[in-house]
Amino acid sequence: MYLWLLQNRMECSLRYLLAFITAVLSSAAAFAAEPTPGALGFQEPATRIMERVDGFHFFVLIIITLISIFVLALLLWIIVRYNKRRNPVPRKFSHNTLVEVVWTVVPVIILVIIAAPSFSNLFYQENEPDLEAIAESGDLDDPNVFVEAAEQGWITIKAQGNQWNWTYFYKDVLDDGGFPLEFVSNPLHVGTSIDAPVTPDRPRLLAVDYPMVIPVNRYIRYETAASDVIHSWTVPAFGVKTDAVPGRLNSGWFLVTKEGTFYGQCSELCGKNHAYMPIEVRVVSQEAYDRWVEIMLSGDFDAATEFVQTITPADESVRLAMAE
Repeated sequence: MYLWLLQNRMECSLRYLLAFITAVLSSAAAFAAEPTPGALGFQEPATRIMERVDGFHFFVLIIITLISIFVLALLLWIIVRYNKRRNPVPRKFSHNTLVEVVWTVVPVIILVIIAAPSFSNLFYQENEPDLEAIAESGDLDDPNVFVEAAEQGWITIKAQGNQWNWTYFYKDVLDDGGFPLEFVSNPLHVGTSIDAPVTPDRPRLLAVDYPMVIPVNRYIRYETAASDVIHSWTVPAFGVKTDAVPGRLNSGWFLVTKEGTFYGQCSELCGKNHAYMPIEVRVVSQEAYDRWVEIMLSGDFDAATEFVQTITPADESVRLAMAE
């Protein structure tokens, strides 16, 4: 009986080891468009904001890896050099000025090295770019600005969190009465037997009936608010996460550089159906976006959604987001 249990545990351990090795070997693909079991790292970035976050993550990963190797080597050296057998009569002392200065100054230097790009990334993400200045500069070599997009101006969209769906207001798109385009985006899967079937273009717990649609390579200003409790509008591939608070209007910005379908989820506990509050964003060409707006203003939301689904099929540039 004992041998059988031992063999069973060894087989389980081998399976876990093989899974880990497979994940490491496929880490390059883990940064691809959709979540993969055992994958490592972030999703493929779709905005300059997320590209900078991804680069900063890799930069810090190198630092903490070097620190971990150093600490491990130090521990092994102490274990081998100062064990009882090799050092039967240990020295007795309580302070070493040089060591204490080093282990105080070096961590401070490391933190300063980490803080410099961190503050730069935070400033880039949290401050809206001056589109007039960018357009006038004509700087095509700076990867952090987009001159052609700046010349076209902002597209402003408000995302209002409700229990448990999102209402989108396109403030720049007005109907005949002068009111902004408005629609509610409901989840297709809420954990019931009558949920819509799960398909490649309708992933479980991520798909909605009416997605948010934006044009590629345009500056998007998004605003968040809530009608009941605190929510959080989050799309990991964009590198954005902004709380939606009742009675308060928060805002942020992004520019998506590739067409496709991107998913997120509410990232703030908001009640019993918090797990069923997905975000779906379809990024299309400017021409397709203009046509979608035209159909939406006519009142045929289903036709508009079907239109963007046909021009961004699920097998092209679909980027799933796993909310943490």
